[in-house]
Amino acid sequence: MTESEEYRKERKEVAGFMRRLYRQQLTTTSGGNISCRLNDEIIALTPSATDKGRMNWKEVALIGITGENHSQGLRPSIESEMHLAVYRKHPGVNAIVHAHPLFATAFTAMKCKIETNLTAEACAILGEPVFVPYALMGSAELAEAVSENLFQNGILLLENHGIVAAGQSLLQAFDRLEVLENAARMTFITESMGKKSPLTPERVNEINRLFR
Repeated sequence: MTESEEYRKERKEVAGFMRRLYRQQLTTTSGGNISCRLNDEIIALTPSATDKGRMNWKEVALIGITGENHSQGLRPSIESEMHLAVYRKHPGVNAIVHAHPLFATAFTAMKCKIETNLTAEACAILGEPVFVPYALMGSAELAEAVSENLFQNGILLLENHGIVAAGQSLLQAFDRLEVLENAARMTFITESMGKKSPLTPERVNEINRLFR
């Protein structure tokens, strides 16, 4: 097997989730990045300057956990250090989805809370998302802030930037981001209507006991 064919199955999965992310209108053609941990030394990461809606597995880069690029001809994502910092600090994280879903990202720009207690699903899957103050994209400050604030629920709101969702698998990370976007839409609808009925504290505690 040549270097370019290494981890073909895993890279196909990463590319597939990126196409799905674009298809679900959770990111733009040039926005967002997805990664998964392949082993203790290597991660698969979507690179810069690729069409997210048509990505194939050969366009998914292999990056060493300390930052070396193992894929000739593929430029690592500007957010590669953010992904690597999470993997180095959190051994239980095996996948990361970073994107800019419209409604959830708008809430980060307004510094408004996304209500995750409007449905039992969002409460169970997301808990209370963590808000991370602004740091320049691709910077060491952003990488440190994300890795330091990524708690058990695995979802971060990046001020004026977007969303980071992490999980034990690509499916779990993707699900968290998608559920968050739905929660943001529901928050917008209920606030616009001026009428909402969130879960009571007793019901939230009941869900937390079941899932946490």
